[in-house]
Amino acid sequence: MKRLCVFCGSAKGNSERYIKQARQVGELLAKNNIGLVFGGGKVGIMGAIADSVMAGNGHVIGVIPESLVSAEVAHHEISKLHIVSDMHARKKMMYELSNAFLVLPGGMGTLDEMFEILTWSQLGLHKKAIYILNEFGFYDSLLQYVRHSNAEGFIRDEHLQLITEIKSVADISSINYSVH
Repeated sequence: MKRLCVFCGSAKGNSERYIKQARQVGELLAKNNIGLVFGGGKVGIMGAIADSVMAGNGHVIGVIPESLVSAEVAHHEISKLHIVSDMHARKKMMYELSNAFLVLPGGMGTLDEMFEILTWSQLGLHKKAIYILNEFGFYDSLLQYVRHSNAEGFIRDEHLQLITEIKSVADISSINYSVH
């Protein structure tokens, strides 16, 4: 089974569109028999995507550090929940269980996960595809920052290609799950 790791927020955001988007992503994954790997929480966008995949009879694997089991309200109604020692173990396991990565709206934790997996790719530790869903322009400023860092000589041209921007949930169908 192909598995997509989704980095996303444990918050709902200020607009219902983020929860709706997460549910649409979950429906698409379940419909296409793509397993979800995520942060293991049942709140916010995390919970919405997991619930949506489960409602479609899909497969969901959550990975949550012990310290966040109560804070992010661990999701025990999924296919498999791994409780790990810390954030580093969480990111490593999520990486190991996944064929590709998708970033949905989120905060500091989402950015931490995204940038770590990007750094691993930059260092040649993996060649798995990394996508950012920028349907509402949520990540416009972040992508502008990355291009600015490239223009200022801090990010190499070839490293700009490590992340692929997609503009709609429908574009998730084009995700590459094979290592390239």
